[in-house]
Amino acid sequence: MGHIELRDLDDDDLDAVFEMMRDPVAVELAAFTADDPDDRAAFDRWITRIRENDDVTYRIVTEDGAFAGAVGSFTVDGDREVTYWIARHAWGRGVATQALRLLVSREPVRPLFARVAVHNAASRAVLTRCGFTEVSR
Repeated sequence: MGHIELRDLDDDDLDAVFEMMRDPVAVELAAFTADDPDDRAAFDRWITRIRENDDVTYRIVTEDGAFAGAVGSFTVDGDREVTYWIARHAWGRGVATQALRLLVSREPVRPLFARVAVHNAASRAVLTRCGFTEVSR
């Protein structure tokens, strides 16, 4: 794993985020996905809502300065949740764990919650390494 940082989302990131979130292997592992991951217009509407919502934190993950994914936090039904989506080229090397640790260290609200697909063992392991514990299934 290289040097991991979080930075603001730029317009230049949109193609990379869209491609990452339509990767069929990643979509199969994700707890929440777009109805049609290949629908760029729907993605553009979604990312516009994300960018306009003051309650949402959405950061790009970089590894040695290059795009490696995205992390975020938001509120659902009064609970502050975290989310992350890491590009497949960065899987299995600790990028998700380090990115989530950085996000959690900057997120002032506690407690924090996360949701993960039960069949995604790697994502469950990331959450455990970052101090999250399972409270329901």
